Amino acid sequence: MKILSIETSCDETALSIVEVNGSMVTFLANALISQVDIHSAYGGVFPVLAKREHQKNLTPLLKQVLTQAGMNVPKPPSPTNEDIVAILAKEKELAGDLLPFLASLQTPPIDIISVTYGPGLEPALWVGINCARTLSLAWNIPIVPSNHMEGHILISLLGQEKEKNASVPATRYTLHTPTYPALALLISGGHTELVHMEKEKSYSVVGQTLDDAVGECFDKIARTLSLPYPGGPEISRLADIARTNNTHSPEKLPRPMLHSGNLDFSFSGLKTAVLYLTQKISTLTEEVKQGIAREAEEAITDVIIAKTRKAIETYGSETLIIGGGVIANAHLREALTKLAQEKNITAHIPLISHSTDNALMIALAGYLNRDKAQTGNTPIQAQGNLRIDTTA
Repeated sequence: MKILSIETSCDETALSIVEVNGSMVTFLANALISQVDIHSAYGGVFPVLAKREHQKNLTPLLKQVLTQAGMNVPKPPSPTNEDIVAILAKEKELAGDLLPFLASLQTPPIDIISVTYGPGLEPALWVGINCARTLSLAWNIPIVPSNHMEGHILISLLGQEKEKNASVPATRYTLHTPTYPALALLISGGHTELVHMEKEKSYSVVGQTLDDAVGECFDKIARTLSLPYPGGPEISRLADIARTNNTHSPEKLPRPMLHSGNLDFSFSGLKTAVLYLTQKISTLTEEVKQGIAREAEEAITDVIIAKTRKAIETYGSETLIIGGGVIANAHLREALTKLAQEKNITAHIPLISHSTDNALMIALAGYLNRDKAQTGNTPIQAQGNLRIDTTA
């Protein structure tokens, strides 16, 4: 089965074409344009700008992945379906590029189209949804609305075949089936969740942040320390220097809700503690920043490890699945790997390149939920606050 996937939930425009045969997954094409540089001036993602950039980026990326997969075959121009014109009425910049391209393109050998419908920034989600519905109608290919967070879980289950056999192409992977019950830890700029999985496609949120997500906390601490956006990589870089030089923070930072007795998180207090600490310091030297970054990273790690350990023990988890952009943090990645070893359970951690938002994970979500495929005429509602346990 060949799947075209579209991801526009936040500040990455991403498309991919993936072929799935049983547990074997082959990446036929993959393309992504990040908007990080555009949003850095705002210290976070600006939804209207994200929507505008998605409209500009989708058609060039579509051409790129179709060409890469050998599916960009021209034909004489044909009239545009009126339903398609109606769908793209609110996406004028996208329509201006996409409609002429589609009119001169043969229908590619795609079996389904998978598109993110939530969670995320709704203006950004709508662009991807309307693009996917347009392609579905133009090509008469069914479409699957996919949950972004489910995609993060599934991409973590991919194992690269090249690691076992050097002659295998680097684009070929195996989609592993976890041993259940499993626990998923989802950590990103917008989410911090512990999800109990009794079986495939069974999700129950058993712990979540009550305020800031962990990625958001990293960004806000970085802003307090006058570090560039996104803040996570900068905090990690300074923390590594501090550990190398044995540099410490002037004060120990709190570990919020470490002993709360439940599986929920809270990171707003940690962010505030860093702000108050910097206000006490007359000169925020580079060495002081390094020490605070180390202490903040270790505080976050301590809380996540403690909550994840408790969840594994509570639910008898036999597999730990970790997804989301924050797992690119090397210190946290190492700590979670050690936790899985301590508990003698299997850990599935994505490649660094697969941890941030991408279209490959949406292709996997579409494949898993291919029984929910629908026509392009069927409305799809963008759901900014969609939960993982809504997917069943």
